[in-house]
Amino acid sequence: MNTVTLEKHEGFAVVTLNRPEAMNALSRELRHDFVEVFEECEADAAIRVIILTGNGRAFCAGFDLKELGSGDADNTAEEADNVVADAMDAFQGPIIGAINGHCITGGFEMALACDILIASEDARFADTHARVGMLPGWGLSQKLPRLIGLSRAREMAFTGAPISAQQAYEWGLVNHVIPQGELLSAAKRIASDICACVPEVLKQYQELISEGYSMPLDKALAWEHERAVTWAQHASGLAVEQRRGAILDRGRSENQRAKSKT
Repeated sequence: MNTVTLEKHEGFAVVTLNRPEAMNALSRELRHDFVEVFEECEADAAIRVIILTGNGRAFCAGFDLKELGSGDADNTAEEADNVVADAMDAFQGPIIGAINGHCITGGFEMALACDILIASEDARFADTHARVGMLPGWGLSQKLPRLIGLSRAREMAFTGAPISAQQAYEWGLVNHVIPQGELLSAAKRIASDICACVPEVLKQYQELISEGYSMPLDKALAWEHERAVTWAQHASGLAVEQRRGAILDRGRSENQRAKSKT
């Protein structure tokens, strides 16, 4: 059985962690398979968005503690190896995290490496690094406070206590809480909407948000303006108008479909 599965659709792919009996824990084999799948997605120009989810009752329970405790010193050292995070970062497109269940420690770090997070009603988030005696190495200690605030991030880190999907939504960690049976469909709708964007603009917009977020506001605003002017100098007015027309047509079609259902 493949520990990570890949399902390709028009414009996007669904990557599923597939060790349901082990709550999709990050074994050495799964980490290897995960990197290979993400490299395949990055090499395929037709894949512009990835949906990352888990099979079973967990998104990912973090590192495989049985494997880490096997007595192989290399296993523990590999916990700090960020090949999984690097593979996600190397993918030049948005990653949607469809968090279907327990999302713990290393799994939590994977979730935070996604660009957009949605969660099922069954999702639970927890940072148990301090409880198991490890430090995070994939960005959790730096990303989480920026998303939910220092005090909340400290509480999660220092207690290891889980929070529910609804609490994650209220804290701004996830965008939507979806009924379990509708989670993947919701993620696919978001992916399809993203695929409707102009590819090169989407790529640069992603860079604007990600890189600008780490800058002081005045420098980020100046950098955004510089990038916008450079792009506008090479943009075709006719192409922009055609795309605007397509957006209007799509809006009219969606309104008509909505009216027909009422």
